[in-house]
Amino acid sequence: MQEYILNAFDLVNVSFRTEAGDDRVQKAHEYAQSLYEELKVHGGNLTRDRLLAILLLGITDDLLQQKGKIEDLNTFIRSLLRKIDDCIPDNPK
Repeated sequence: MQEYILNAFDLVNVSFRTEAGDDRVQKAHEYAQSLYEELKVHGGNLTRDRLLAILLLGITDDLLQQKGKIEDLNTFIRSLLRKIDDCIPDNPK
């Protein structure tokens, strides 16, 4: 596991370990930080803890929405595969 130390969300030296590679960590950091900065602009006088809680809920919602889309896509693909199987004879000659 690799250790990362990032400055994120107005916090200095946030340290964590992960199996994810540098590119994934950097992309995740940039995505979350951009959402956090947008919340700060529109959040007015909200505390950092409140902004982080809202950020967490927003990212969790994004994740759940994507999981739902993947489940729907997998269901659709399984349906297509069944239709293809139904079109293929069981005993080809």
